Amino acid sequence: MSETAVTRDVVPLRTAVKAWFLISLQTFGGPAGQIAVMQRTLVDEKRWISQRRFLHALNYCMLLPGPEAQQLAIYVGWLLNGTRGGLIAGGLFVLPGMLALLLLSVIYVAFGDTTVVSAVFAGLGPAVVVIVVQAVLRVGKKALGHRALVLLAVAAFVALAVFALPFPVVVLAAGVIGWLLGRFAPNVIHGKPGGEAADDGPPPLIADGALHHERPSLRRTVVVLTVGLVAWALPVVAAMIATGAGSIFVTQGLFFSGTAVVTFGGAYAVLAFVAQRAVEVYGWLSASDMVRGLALAESTPGPLIMVVQFVAFLGAYSHPPAGIDPWVAGIIASLLTTWVTFVPCFLFILLGAPSVERLRDNKSLSVALTGVTSAVVGVIANLGLYFALHTLFGTVSVKDFGPIHLNLPQLGTFAPAAGALTLLCAVLVFKLKWPVLRVLGISAALGAAAALAGLPIS
Repeated sequence: MSETAVTRDVVPLRTAVKAWFLISLQTFGGPAGQIAVMQRTLVDEKRWISQRRFLHALNYCMLLPGPEAQQLAIYVGWLLNGTRGGLIAGGLFVLPGMLALLLLSVIYVAFGDTTVVSAVFAGLGPAVVVIVVQAVLRVGKKALGHRALVLLAVAAFVALAVFALPFPVVVLAAGVIGWLLGRFAPNVIHGKPGGEAADDGPPPLIADGALHHERPSLRRTVVVLTVGLVAWALPVVAAMIATGAGSIFVTQGLFFSGTAVVTFGGAYAVLAFVAQRAVEVYGWLSASDMVRGLALAESTPGPLIMVVQFVAFLGAYSHPPAGIDPWVAGIIASLLTTWVTFVPCFLFILLGAPSVERLRDNKSLSVALTGVTSAVVGVIANLGLYFALHTLFGTVSVKDFGPIHLNLPQLGTFAPAAGALTLLCAVLVFKLKWPVLRVLGISAALGAAAALAGLPIS
């Protein structure tokens, strides 16, 4: 197979659409589960691409901000069916989760104040705390292969939890430190960019040596960049014209556009920043709402960062622009936020994929990513602390001591039922190895039972 043998449609578009739709219905379990579904379908079963090609695409996606699983779907869709294949694959990847979470947002706002429904959502909080702890341990086990990387993770945690440094600054500093470690202390960095992967199946449709027909060029870069930036900004500009520059639609559009380009290391890495700004600065929702929104996002297919849709819905419902019904405002904000969050993923992949196809084993990018990934462990731990405090205690206040900013709970507001449920969820996850969806279901059911028994869960 020659370098130019990858044609526009490696597989019929109708066949590809059916495959991506079936994949989209199985995207539970976070990026690990989503990537595993694509691995099984695209590499093991259909043999459309090889294991090595799959991992090469994944390595590039992990360097980018945003949900790497969706970006991987866009990349493979582009390989198989060109630009339209990438658009279809990426769009279908998020569509079921977007619709499901929008429906759950409506249910939460409409019925969340009733005792039982409120208790069900509150019961999800302890499960989320345990799930975040599990994420810290999983990422840490893979990322922290040297004492220096452990120190980098601890430093990131302290920078966020104690000194409240901006999240983008922490990520940027971690990338620089990773690059420096790779250059001056290479023994610290254990990454293996571009390593060979075992692939014992029959020859894939796209051979490893084949390159996509779209070559990088200045003209193509300008066209993709222009179309992508216009598509990204157009809904926000339309909202500004229709409702004014100070409306919640514009504020949310700009805020979530910003978070979309700093979401390195998965959704957990940026959610602490989103929660802090959405709860404490903008007042779009409460800390307990944020915890429950994360639980809802965990229980739906698609990328976990979809939780920002829930945040936007509650914020716009509570603060609708003048003359707009709160329900309409919530739906508009939800769709707008989904748009500005995921459009950059398409832009990054379609812009960079032709060059990445011709770029192998870039060690500078790999070692920088190692630094970022190490810091992400500390970032996720900070998120876990934030959620744990607001789940287990009724009142948490911020205390400032010069440059130090601490979230301190009032010990007298500790919720014993929430504490007991957290311990139970920990046993189910770490001891019995129950899947996330089952733990969330048990936690929600016990939350409802606690409410019926008159036990406060939050």
